[in-house]
Amino acid sequence: MSSSQIALLGAIAGFTIYLGLPLGRLRAPLPRLRALLNAVAIGILLFLLFDVLSHAWAPVDSALSDKPHRIGDALGYGLLMGACIGVAFLGLTRFDRWVAKHAARGPGAASAAELGSGSGTGSGDGNRRTLISRLASLPMLIAIGIGLHNFAEGLAIGNSAADGEISLAVMLIIGFGLHNATEGFGIVAPMAAVGERPSWRYLGLLGLIGGGPTFAGTLVGEQFTSTPTAVAFLSLAAGSILYVIIELLAVARRTGLKELTSYGIMLGLVAGFLTDAIVTLGGA
Repeated sequence: MSSSQIALLGAIAGFTIYLGLPLGRLRAPLPRLRALLNAVAIGILLFLLFDVLSHAWAPVDSALSDKPHRIGDALGYGLLMGACIGVAFLGLTRFDRWVAKHAARGPGAASAAELGSGSGTGSGDGNRRTLISRLASLPMLIAIGIGLHNFAEGLAIGNSAADGEISLAVMLIIGFGLHNATEGFGIVAPMAAVGERPSWRYLGLLGLIGGGPTFAGTLVGEQFTSTPTAVAFLSLAAGSILYVIIELLAVARRTGLKELTSYGIMLGLVAGFLTDAIVTLGGA
């Protein structure tokens, strides 16, 4: 299989994320459905957090398990992992506070819903606030976190192809493709949960941010292999996903539907593990 064919399949694996995005166009879902959608998104993201942390930690574990122990490598990877998680998690926390402070200065700030429908204030300052609001929205943050995670997945696809393990690369593409479809649902669930109905253009942008890095990672992975790069992107993804999970849990708590939320989280976790099992069957 040629490099161009592998790249094409990598693009398909990434852009299956669009299969779950149309859910964001649901018109005013019922309160219990909103709570369920939010809870399922939490479950999917919890699985992703487990997935990225386990893969990011693997080089540290390997260095400590080898005989003789590679303490220097383990320390280096561990520090890189901790630093990237901190940059993403603490950085998003500070950014969120900064956005809230600037949004409170006047009525010009636009909501993510206004963004999705394409409306704006018409002024330069209003456009700036609109951009800030858009970047701060939960769906955008989820898409960014998933995009970082998917770049690392693309690296795995490209590395397998570069090593001549074409069957493994194809199985990774199939598994990641199915998995990305559930990630698309995780991106838009918070919008459906609060009754926001984004435009198709905004959904397209979210899909590009979340799914495009799989294609980019495939191209990069075919050219060179870098464990530090993979650890860095996985750890950045973990920090951003952790931040979003905390935000979604706050939304779930406000609904007061504790039992329904528990069922939804379990459903999301099961969906994540089932799709990941296909990758495991491929020998990844």
